[in-house]
Amino acid sequence: MALQRAQFDAVISDLHMPGISGMELLAEVHRCYPHLAFLVTTGVDDVDVGVRAMRSGADDYLVKPLNENAVIASLENALHKQQLEKQVENYRQHLEEMVAERTAQLQGALQQIESSYEDTLQALGAAIDLRDDETGGHSRRVCRYSLEIARAMGWQDKQLENLSRGAYLHDIGKLGIPDAILLKPGSLTEGERKFMQQHVQIGFDVVKDISFLADAAEIILTHHERYDGRGYPRGLKGEEILLGARIFAVVDTLDAITSDRPYRRASTFESARETIRNLAGTQFDPHVVNVFLNIHEDTWPAIARNQPHVAGLSQPLGGNSAIRRLRLAVIP
Repeated sequence: MALQRAQFDAVISDLHMPGISGMELLAEVHRCYPHLAFLVTTGVDDVDVGVRAMRSGADDYLVKPLNENAVIASLENALHKQQLEKQVENYRQHLEEMVAERTAQLQGALQQIESSYEDTLQALGAAIDLRDDETGGHSRRVCRYSLEIARAMGWQDKQLENLSRGAYLHDIGKLGIPDAILLKPGSLTEGERKFMQQHVQIGFDVVKDISFLADAAEIILTHHERYDGRGYPRGLKGEEILLGARIFAVVDTLDAITSDRPYRRASTFESARETIRNLAGTQFDPHVVNVFLNIHEDTWPAIARNQPHVAGLSQPLGGNSAIRRLRLAVIP
């Protein structure tokens, strides 16, 4: 074919030719050279034939005998049309490149925002540890314990992220409790105990208006509610309590029992499991307890042993990939 040996701007073809019809040639040229102008000629002045040719991709059709001026006019129109189509195609490609570039820029910006979120979380966590260092590592452990139960319950990435943040920052309200109460070595008076209980409301007020922590705020507010309604601050009962807070209540007790305190040594994880089993239906949601007990008992000490230093704390608190990496880190 001549088109394979040289470059042309347009093709003028008869509809009736030996070996190949004009319509067949039109289809082949249109497939191989989509931006080439194509005119068909016919000896039959039949509008239907012309319409069929143009629907198949022809730019115009001419009736023989050909008139030079008509041919030139049709060629000019066809070439102008092809030029416009090329411009549209170039614009489309440029637009796609712009969209890809802007998408990459947006993804980079979102990564920077997420990084700033993690920096904020780490700073808040460090502040909590500085105020109440007798339970060092507590927030990180309960965060991981909570995620272990939530994953066993089929929670998805966004839910896990919110739970992770709420569990990690659950005691942020203690930043507003005076040292004389927070660090008191002995038992608290009734008035001091009630003041200490305000830390859940303080924590809620601190984070509720921070957009990326808003979904975690309810866990911070309700993490001391009890399944039987005898908790605080609102005395919620059963499923009135956010499920994330019901999960957290179990792991908070798990860590409290299995961690050293100034006034007692840590108990075993086996002992903690038995205590939690006995408190199902009163302090804890029985369904959450059942899920907890069905997780292999070696999981919990393995998580406790694999506590990262503060610089690695962003892993369980960030996006979806971070949550998946956390699972690999804590399962023996």
